[in-house]
Amino acid sequence: MQEGVMQQMWDTSHISGGNAAYVEELYEQFLRDPNSVSEEWRDYFEKLPQVNGGGPDVPHSTIQENFVLMARQRQTTRPIEAGTVSSDHERKQIQVLRLISAFRIRGHQQAKIDPLGCMQREQFPDLSLEYHGLSEADLDTEFQTSTIFIGKERATLREILNSMTTTYCGSIGVEYMHIVNTEERRWFQSRMESVRGKPEVGAEARQHLLERLTAAEGLEKYLGTKFPGTKRFGLEGGESLIPMLDEIIQRSGSYGAKEIVIGMAHRGRLNVLVNILGKNPSELFDEFEGKKMADTGSGDVKYHQGFSSNVMTPGGEVHLALAFNPSHLEIVSPVVEGSVRARQDRRNDEVRGQVIPLAIHGDAAFAGQGVVMETLQMSQTRAYKTGGTLHIIINNQVGFTTSKQEDARSTEYCTDVAKIVGAPILHVNGDDPEAVHFATKLALDYRMEFKRDVVIDMVCYRRRGHNEADEPSGTQPLMYQVIKTHKTTRDLYAGKLVEAGVMDAEQDKTLVDSYRNALDNGGYVVKALVKEPNKELFVDWTPYLGHEWTARHDTRVALATLQGLGQKLCKVPEGFVVQRQVSKIIDDRLKMAAGAQSINWGAAEILAYGSLIMEGHPVRITGQDVGRGTFSHRHAVLHNQKDGSTHVPLANISENQPDFQIWDSLLSEEAVLAFEYGYATTTPSALVIWEAQFGDFANGCQVVIDQFITSGEHKWGRLCGLTMLLPHGYEGQGPEHSSARLERYLQLCAEHNIQVCVPTTPAQVFHMLRRQVLRPLRKPLIAFTPKSLLRHKLAVSTLEDLAEGSFQTIIPEIDEHDSAEITRMIMCSGKVYYDLLEYKRANELKNTAIIRIEQLYPFPQDDLDELIASYPNLKDVVWCQEEPMNQGAWYCSQHHMRRALDNHTNSLRLEYAGRDASAAPACGYMSKHVEEQQKLVKDAFNV
Repeated sequence: MQEGVMQQMWDTSHISGGNAAYVEELYEQFLRDPNSVSEEWRDYFEKLPQVNGGGPDVPHSTIQENFVLMARQRQTTRPIEAGTVSSDHERKQIQVLRLISAFRIRGHQQAKIDPLGCMQREQFPDLSLEYHGLSEADLDTEFQTSTIFIGKERATLREILNSMTTTYCGSIGVEYMHIVNTEERRWFQSRMESVRGKPEVGAEARQHLLERLTAAEGLEKYLGTKFPGTKRFGLEGGESLIPMLDEIIQRSGSYGAKEIVIGMAHRGRLNVLVNILGKNPSELFDEFEGKKMADTGSGDVKYHQGFSSNVMTPGGEVHLALAFNPSHLEIVSPVVEGSVRARQDRRNDEVRGQVIPLAIHGDAAFAGQGVVMETLQMSQTRAYKTGGTLHIIINNQVGFTTSKQEDARSTEYCTDVAKIVGAPILHVNGDDPEAVHFATKLALDYRMEFKRDVVIDMVCYRRRGHNEADEPSGTQPLMYQVIKTHKTTRDLYAGKLVEAGVMDAEQDKTLVDSYRNALDNGGYVVKALVKEPNKELFVDWTPYLGHEWTARHDTRVALATLQGLGQKLCKVPEGFVVQRQVSKIIDDRLKMAAGAQSINWGAAEILAYGSLIMEGHPVRITGQDVGRGTFSHRHAVLHNQKDGSTHVPLANISENQPDFQIWDSLLSEEAVLAFEYGYATTTPSALVIWEAQFGDFANGCQVVIDQFITSGEHKWGRLCGLTMLLPHGYEGQGPEHSSARLERYLQLCAEHNIQVCVPTTPAQVFHMLRRQVLRPLRKPLIAFTPKSLLRHKLAVSTLEDLAEGSFQTIIPEIDEHDSAEITRMIMCSGKVYYDLLEYKRANELKNTAIIRIEQLYPFPQDDLDELIASYPNLKDVVWCQEEPMNQGAWYCSQHHMRRALDNHTNSLRLEYAGRDASAAPACGYMSKHVEEQQKLVKDAFNV
């Protein structure tokens, strides 16, 4: 190390002063990232003896002892000044610093966070005096303390030990030392240590906490008495959630937040609906009595229902939205994130402080569900960031009947997965409302300061079983022996306030009685509820309600407009060097815009987006390769070959254009699709698209498809215009790259819930995408898009097709024939059409018509009836598909086709041409694929 640096260090501060803490911090920084410290310090640290182990949990004894040695060496070469401490004291000063560091790192593992006292805590020696070479004999010795006692330079070891124990081993166990960012770690250190982990709470605040606990407990007792044995997934044991949410809402409002979107599963949901969102209790009671609450659809159980309301806060009105959710626990979390991002985009809230996501989890689900990790990984990405999510764990310490930690997870805490994004974690005892209150403020303040995820792990218990009809002692006998005699959180806190003289027993009883009377009267129990909310705070869906299904809509665009748009989308900034093949694509698109070349799929798709943007509609596209397109057809994002910068022509059409977003997503299907569903349910005017890398990759998000996309409207009345683009087609690429599982979507079709389309021309995709937005109807669109057709010589359109056409649910025979000569009709969808067409033309088969059914649901029955009737001499009708017989459209759609045949004057029978039934979607050998493909084409022509 350079002499100048060392001289400066020693001249500035002696090792027994504040410099030791600085060096400790510097060394920790070096361990995380060697390049983050100066070259001189890096050179020195690298020469230190190696310590066994690694990471921030390893005490830095080597670095400290080396500095002690250096201090001694310095003392031999310069006079010892008056007042210089002994080398033994110097050594102990270092050990004290190690002790303080150990509490910051490991204190949470000795914190009193379990209200039942059942939690098995491993004992670590790090927090003992002996481990650090100290003893009780040192308790009254003074040491340097500037890092933990503000305004006090020195304190006894007894004071230091008491301070650190109170701060880190009380009702809050905080994990923050794993955070990479030094500023964030110091923020937590300052906030915790300045108040010893337990700030003073005034009498008024205490009374408010008790009032909220009284409401939480009061509702559960009321429901238990009025509807005994009925499932409600009550909050008993976790009542502190209600004052926690109340504090989040009121404090968020003081920060200027306008909306909070909440996602949560079953536990405590009814309590949150009534005591936080202000749902009228009488409506809840009607649901318990089994009264029908929805005029249409199936409805859903009461603990899946969403709700929205406005409440008043110190900062003004705040809109609360509780997302609808199914029983798939954590799947609602990315839906909430999507809804929040959409609301932030609508408000142009780039700081992401006006809309806050709040996710409430169960401990078992947070640790066990993979979508949690996917959602966490989204949190700082450009496409999905929402400025940090407040995660609250209602930690019952048991998942249904699984309570042993070694069965529930492989980590100490259920929250450990959150460390992958460096989220701070606050473990807090649910029976200490004041600690919960402080942890809540810390978490929200951190989120608003650093715009990152933060977790509150509220350790509590279930007073009942998994539900009220469940007997928990059969599987958790010891835990429920404790619970049986354990006082409720409200009673414990009320007793504490009475003992402290904050209130008397009569006032306590009045609180309980007044809440019960409010429930008896059937009135609202949320005092801050705004009865006439500001409608500007939420989305108006009125223009999209009550529309009947219409297959066609005017999607035309003037020819001149298309030509001008096409040229504009091909402009590249000066000095921007595109890759050679991309340059060829741009040149071809210029020719297409001029009418000198046929329109291909990529050009038509880009023109669809551009025309919608020109007409005032935002467009958002996400997926793993959407910028370029998995099959290199889109190239909506151009990459400069010189400096790696990007240019997005669709985002630069005009100055004041609507937002165009196109993002390559993280390698996730489930969480990403759920996010886009949440986004689409909040932005009805936008075209929101998720594209799978391969269509069959949507297998990974089947829960989202089943529980939200295909059934959300029927269960919850939630409209959604989300579009899914699923590449599909048999090109011999094997079982996992051929089929987007068309049959699964068709099986879920009913009551006009979704649209299933298989477009085969560029014009069709142009009009299909435009129809999705321009038509006021909002239904999810599942589009099976091609791979090889993206460049097929016959799969082209003209500018006139885009300018004058519309989406055709059925495309009739395109070759000119006398209809009276047609005796055979082949019906199909998708890529196989072009194989059939080429065979027909090659063999000059004049008696066969090939028709394409481009929309399989809602099935275009009238169009098919009319088309078949136009061929009076039909004798044979065949359905041809590439998929195996047990897959594709055959089983789900044949009854529609047969109905059309029944109306024909001739007695017609529907035949099948396609692959044999198979357990796998496709074969994995090219030679076999070709053989099967040739056979099914010949079968269609009865050859």
